[in-house]
Amino acid sequence: MSIRQINKVLIANRGEIACRIMWTCKEMGIKTVAVYSEADRDALHVRFADEAICIGKASSAESYLNIPSIISAAEITNVDAIHPGYGFLAESEIFASIAGDCNIKFIGPRPEIIKMMGDKVEARRTMQAAGVPILPGSPDPIANTEEALKTAKEIGFPLIIKAAAGGGGRGMRIVRKKEELENQLETAQQEALAAFKDGSVYIERYIERPRHIEIQVLADEHGNCIHLGERECTIQRRHQKLLEEAPSPAISQELREEMGRVAVKACREIGYSNAGTFEFLLDEDDSFYFMEMNTRVQVEHPVTEMVTLADIVFNQIRIAKGEELRYAQEDVQIVGHAIECRINAEDPVTFVPSPGRITAFNIPGGPGVRVDTAVYPDYVVPPYYDSMIAKLIVHARTREAAIRRMRRALEMMVVEGIKTTIPLHIRIMEDERFQSGKFSTKFMEEFNDGR
Repeated sequence: MSIRQINKVLIANRGEIACRIMWTCKEMGIKTVAVYSEADRDALHVRFADEAICIGKASSAESYLNIPSIISAAEITNVDAIHPGYGFLAESEIFASIAGDCNIKFIGPRPEIIKMMGDKVEARRTMQAAGVPILPGSPDPIANTEEALKTAKEIGFPLIIKAAAGGGGRGMRIVRKKEELENQLETAQQEALAAFKDGSVYIERYIERPRHIEIQVLADEHGNCIHLGERECTIQRRHQKLLEEAPSPAISQELREEMGRVAVKACREIGYSNAGTFEFLLDEDDSFYFMEMNTRVQVEHPVTEMVTLADIVFNQIRIAKGEELRYAQEDVQIVGHAIECRINAEDPVTFVPSPGRITAFNIPGGPGVRVDTAVYPDYVVPPYYDSMIAKLIVHARTREAAIRRMRRALEMMVVEGIKTTIPLHIRIMEDERFQSGKFSTKFMEEFNDGR
């Protein structure tokens, strides 16, 4: 296989991830093209790119989700590749396919793999065939109440209804008894249709107090595949992650190796290439079950980078060029502990979005502190996109030291003019259950109850 030349990359995204991709491109000597909406004219990713093109109005539908505009920008600037980041079009097989048809390398897996993993029912079937443990549930989308009742009888209550075409908590409903099933099924289908333009849902057994663990994989186009350990993503609010850490305080070396082995084997079975993430539910007895696979770089990728020294974006670009991975599994070493807090422009109590002008902004420094952000003093946080304005990441020799370092860094991070979730993260760092490492996905429910 010949090596593809990638000398210029269009970054089909905005905010901190666009800047993050740009950092690595600059270090690799690759020129960058930023695309931006009218609302992002003064954004940092626009300022730092070698070239920048406005692709539409403020709304995502008219800009960052506008495939014709992005492809036109790529052709006008004569780029070799497109990096989609996360969100927006990162997991659109249509976008990846069109880019390929235009002889532009999509930095990610093949379109058919994106499509396969994007359909949660098909992904479950594929993973089961590859030997990955899955929760008992419906093998096909549930069409009506009769089918739902039949599945419920087979797997028992409680169960969970999930959207087949998406995630993030939308189209998701927990059902604890038979009498709730019909109403919750209809609600989940309507939510899924509104969110993903696809009302298909499926049913799985519901685990009451799981942990959310994900395995980061890298696979090249030559059949080589490795994993970079796990990330702990259990602390969430309404199925949206608040903070992540690596490694997980709940995972033994033996379990890490087993989960990694399963993920790598599945990658090879489906012919996966580029960076990807396997998301698992971990039960209290250390049984783990496949949830989904994300075929892109994750928001929380920095914690893996901090404990392994791997630049995941760098590897994504090298794989897209057709190069082989530079290291084998035995070369991967996990050193110390890393924590990432997502700093959102939200009220830390009500979680209501808080867009507006940032009147003062200071990022913390010192040993083991990293901040991924695209905001600056006098920047106006627009109301049109995701509310995350920064990621604060720390690394230390132990988890206890990382918690202390994060607590210090949060206190030194200043964002004025808008409300942020910094006070919430400080409270989490001080929580005894978080400090002990003994928590489940119900952490925030219990946290807010004051228990």
